[in-house]
Amino acid sequence: MDALKLSHASDDKYIFSSGQACTAKMPLILVVDDDEDNLVLMAYTLESLNCSVITAMDGETALLAARSKQPDLILLDIMLYPVDGLQILSQLKQDSRTMAIPVVAVTALAREEDKERILQAGCNDYISKPYILEEMEALIRRYLG
Repeated sequence: MDALKLSHASDDKYIFSSGQACTAKMPLILVVDDDEDNLVLMAYTLESLNCSVITAMDGETALLAARSKQPDLILLDIMLYPVDGLQILSQLKQDSRTMAIPVVAVTALAREEDKERILQAGCNDYISKPYILEEMEALIRRYLG
């Protein structure tokens, strides 16, 4: 899988209903995870919710994608290497181009103190792996309407 992949070819993503074009674009979500299987599963899940997906497997690619594509939401794994998710989050929150983008941690760190640390670092929300599809859908709807 390419380090940065837009799952749909065009930047003009419109939802069609009964053959009529709607003015609402499909939400764009950046998913950051160093495990390709997790990226594929997440992309499949999000596309089934009518979202467009960009994936990144490392911090540098994630920051580049966030700055250039301006996603509506970022789903960020915390346990990345060599730059962990909290370091990426810090850079996102310090950059005027990305500071307003909601960031949700998607992580295997499931202890309550981990969750508190992640939220205090600036994540808007938190979901633990393995996630339940209904929980992921509710989370996406909360941030994207």
